Amino acid sequence: MTEYPALNLPEARLPLRESGGRWQVLCLLRQRWVRLTPEEWVRQHFCRYLVSGLGYPRTLLANEQQLSVGEKRLRCDTVLYDRHLRPRMIVEYKAPTVPVTEQVFRQVVAYNIVLHADYLVVSNGLTHYCCQMDYVGGHHRFLTAIPPYATIVQKESVAGS
Repeated sequence: MTEYPALNLPEARLPLRESGGRWQVLCLLRQRWVRLTPEEWVRQHFCRYLVSGLGYPRTLLANEQQLSVGEKRLRCDTVLYDRHLRPRMIVEYKAPTVPVTEQVFRQVVAYNIVLHADYLVVSNGLTHYCCQMDYVGGHHRFLTAIPPYATIVQKESVAGS
């Protein structure tokens, strides 16, 4: 198996297997075996961090969500939905060797034109950025950390009051 780097995320023991000469990982959210790539290495660690470390319900997270923008088909890496199935967060992953650049952020912003989520996250497993959108004020702000699920739910409750 190709060695994958340690990430700036809590260590996770990923279920791995070899099939047809290729390594696969059991996807936490899709509950099926998928090809292990450097980006998938990041996705699986990050999803486990969201669920185990930050309390995100696995049932409200979805990997590889397809979107349509006109004739164009896009695919979000991970989307967090609220209990009313409204998108709350979009997460875009890159391989650890891919720097997180403005171009990467443009990609997640393009997805957000359709989804209108409250949080945009980009990670290559080593560097993570989280941006909170303020649609009323017409601006955004970068957070120092990804908020725990309880914080997002609390904001949802306040907004729904």
